[in-house]
Amino acid sequence: MTEHTTTESRDESTGGGTAVPTDSVDAALSAVETEGLSGYNYAYLDEHTKREVRRSMLKAVAIPGHQVPYASRPMPLARGWGTGGIQASLSLLGPEDTLKVIDQGADESVNAANIRRLAANTAEVSTTADTTEADLIQSRHRIPEEVLTDDQRLVLQVPITDALRKVDPSDAANRRRHAHENYGKMWVHLYENVVEYGEINIASRYPTMVAGRYLMDPSPIPRWDVPKLDDADHLTILAAGREARIYAVPPHTAVEPLAFEDRAFTVERFAEQECHACGSTDTYLVEVSEEPGSAAGGAGGEGNGGADDDADGFETRYACNDSSFCAKRRGDPDLLKDHHLDRSGVDWGPATPDADGNGGGEA
Repeated sequence: MTEHTTTESRDESTGGGTAVPTDSVDAALSAVETEGLSGYNYAYLDEHTKREVRRSMLKAVAIPGHQVPYASRPMPLARGWGTGGIQASLSLLGPEDTLKVIDQGADESVNAANIRRLAANTAEVSTTADTTEADLIQSRHRIPEEVLTDDQRLVLQVPITDALRKVDPSDAANRRRHAHENYGKMWVHLYENVVEYGEINIASRYPTMVAGRYLMDPSPIPRWDVPKLDDADHLTILAAGREARIYAVPPHTAVEPLAFEDRAFTVERFAEQECHACGSTDTYLVEVSEEPGSAAGGAGGEGNGGADDDADGFETRYACNDSSFCAKRRGDPDLLKDHHLDRSGVDWGPATPDADGNGGGEA
């Protein structure tokens, strides 16, 4: 028996609908691919929603670090998977824009690919994996290694908006603290962290002061990325769909991580380690485990590359978390993070300290 499916077609003369059988499931899917988006508004969201999101972003830019509420809309993916970032991105995109989507440093992940496909299908924008070619960059948990310019906008997905929630689960009480600039409980939390670990051992979501006024959760970016927000040329929008909040870091705004005079803010340290693929020592590295002799494991260059054998016989190596920049470095190991600018020596995040640990902090 041949399997059939039906689609609804409407007779314009009568206004009625009749079920018309298609030849196969493949034909139905083909019809969706060619005609299914015709009923959606440009960039998926309706114009009223996009205006509201843009007004909220303007207010967030006017009050750096302040959490601005907005009416978060249902999106074609579950809340907590980047719905706030998608709404912000779709509200900003125009037909001439080029979009890049990153998921924890990678452009190839399922989440990044689906978000990119949604924008390309509904907003008809170009997409890219090259940071320097993108007008709008949406990212989950990372800021690209290459320096962003004043022509670019960065949208960060945010799961938890309030840094104070680490010390008090009550949003009402925390909003009063923000209003009075009362961040004493956070300082106590940092002090207890130092007493327990000997240093401030917060791996991500490091609490930062924006423009000397509001305490901000910078989203779960690693400590390595926090200095990139300070006095940056680009606009950063942080959006949380589940919590219906938007906040922003405008260009050239002071972003200062909380720290004590005798316990300075430090970034992750990768002493004597380098990316096994491109040899980088000034990028954020992550550990990868591979079977000995695998194709991925054979991509490493000279040097130890951080390779160690674990108990199961797998090799543990280090690799650049920013896969796009790592691909460029494989072609040109001396490529600088500001290679695309007409000026050099841009202070864009940390470089890996020397092996003796000067200036770095343990992850």
